[in-house]
Amino acid sequence: MYKLDAYIGRTVAAAVIMVLLVIVGIDLLTTLIDELEDLEGDYTFGRVVQYVLLTTPSSLFEYLPFAALVGCLAGLGSLAGTSELVVMRAAGISTRRLVWAVLKPTILLTLAGLVVAEFIAPRFQQIAESERAIALQEEGKVHSQYGMWHREGNRYMHFNAVEAGGVLHGVLVYQFGEQRELESVTFARRASFTDGQWWLEDGSLSTFSAGGAEREDFSQRDWDTELTPQLLNLLALEPADLSISGIWRYANYLQDQGLSGAEYELAFWQKILQPVAIIALVLVAISFVFGPLRQVTMGFRVFTGVMVGIVFRTLQDMLGPASLVFGFEPLVATLIPISLCMLFGVAMMMRRV
Repeated sequence: MYKLDAYIGRTVAAAVIMVLLVIVGIDLLTTLIDELEDLEGDYTFGRVVQYVLLTTPSSLFEYLPFAALVGCLAGLGSLAGTSELVVMRAAGISTRRLVWAVLKPTILLTLAGLVVAEFIAPRFQQIAESERAIALQEEGKVHSQYGMWHREGNRYMHFNAVEAGGVLHGVLVYQFGEQRELESVTFARRASFTDGQWWLEDGSLSTFSAGGAEREDFSQRDWDTELTPQLLNLLALEPADLSISGIWRYANYLQDQGLSGAEYELAFWQKILQPVAIIALVLVAISFVFGPLRQVTMGFRVFTGVMVGIVFRTLQDMLGPASLVFGFEPLVATLIPISLCMLFGVAMMMRRV
């Protein structure tokens, strides 16, 4: 029985990995073509290739659910096409046993994906975004279109680029008063974090009052902020690119600042529930092979899997932002498509057991 489970597992795992590599390869090629439009200055073709390669771990985790669905359909479909599934069931192997044999390699791949998403992808993505922003930063330009905004109380900050290790490029800080009046604007070409303190370098401070405006240039001055290099590494990434622990830390920081962290809460639930989503999609794939699609061609099975994956992803993409706009819980928005897939897959399987 162990050899049979191992054989099914190898077949399914190989199909899932193959589909994942194909999807990620297409995604990377598309990203490469898009990035070529931004070729200028220090952002050379070599840096574009480096950026695309560094985003690979994030793409692997992002497309794992879709690959699990199509891969399971393809792997089980190949066993069904050679009548191996028919022989297994004729030999007394129950459908439940076959389902478990398929789920085991899928769960292992899911756990591997979680490890990548937690420890590898965020680090690589942070390096990719940092190097890209630094290369695209225009020398002498105060505000770069590739930078990022951050709010801390009555201060609004813009950074052209965030470099790993506590280094900022192109720092712009707007300080507002209690009545929303602009009190000062600080610009620094560079900021570094040394011995627990931020230092602004080569910049200017402009203060505004009823009597007029004053400007003071400086070569270096201290900067008081609650930001840390660790938080800046999180700020440099989109919520979906952060690790689960990173999302949790930054959401708590936003809450301490009195800001909404709903977008990060949504990303948190989507990441932490992705293993459940993968299992739900695999159950749908299994139900198709043992159910209504057991007599059709491999191409039609794959086409059906692609359609189901698109519908699932569309539901996720619609309900997630809807929860932010209409104010219902991000957890509910995440669970709805997963629950629908799970119920559909289990219902189809119950008809065949």
